Amino acid sequence: MNAITRIPLDADLFPISEPSHPEAPVAQRRRFRTIWISDIHLGTRGCNAAMLIDFLDHTDSDTIYLVGDIIDGWRMKKRFYWPASHNDVVWRIMKRAKRGARVVYIPGNHDEMFRQFTGLNFGGVEIRRKAIHETADGRKLLVMHGDEFDAIMLAHRWLAFVGDAAYHLLMKLNVGVNLVRQRLGLPYWSLSKHAKHKVKNAVEFIGRFEEVVAHEAGVRGVDGVVCGHIHTAEMRRIGGIDYYNDGDWVEGCTALVEHGDGRMEVLHWADEIAARRAAEAAARELAVAA
Repeated sequence: MNAITRIPLDADLFPISEPSHPEAPVAQRRRFRTIWISDIHLGTRGCNAAMLIDFLDHTDSDTIYLVGDIIDGWRMKKRFYWPASHNDVVWRIMKRAKRGARVVYIPGNHDEMFRQFTGLNFGGVEIRRKAIHETADGRKLLVMHGDEFDAIMLAHRWLAFVGDAAYHLLMKLNVGVNLVRQRLGLPYWSLSKHAKHKVKNAVEFIGRFEEVVAHEAGVRGVDGVVCGHIHTAEMRRIGGIDYYNDGDWVEGCTALVEHGDGRMEVLHWADEIAARRAAEAAARELAVAA
């Protein structure tokens, strides 16, 4: 393993200050061996920071991988947007590193400006281009963002920027839809995710992307691959390779986790919150009845 050079915490990379909302007091956090999250897109209105903060306040792990597009440099170049909740996400991640968790940051295409710091350490966060993770049951997983295998990104970068603008318009609609749903007492639902699964070309692109990434992992002699980039959480076996995608925090609000025995699971956090609130409501009803 290459030596990690440290860069000071006060490096002027992005704003970090004390959180506006301290960590929630949680009696029993869910403990995992490893957590993978990606495609948070801090710095955009589509980022579901509140749900991610809830996730970070209810989970712990020995290692956490940030698998790219954590900060959306593309959008922030056009318009600076950094609400307190986005600062709170960064603060919580830095706090995990301070407490002794291993935090590995693999920049993606939207936060590619951090790739120049590959091999360095920022406040306890290791910055890598890609990584090899060994699971508790002995499997080796290649961890990378995945934009390396996006044909649009590689061949037509201008088209990627046009698509990004259209995507963020859909994200704004998604925020509006869920504000209305919240006022009506309805759970979180992703308009953009629903639209993507209804478009045949998008479905075909996702399937092809997964196959290409799995093939590359096989060529590199590993047992599996973990990536992000396409905002579609998935766990499946492709040509003898375990393919995992941890999803995103603008559409699906998902994370990939490894349990202590090496078992992998995708957590859909909107469902987790809904189940928790239902259990709390049932407990209150029992208390009143008693």
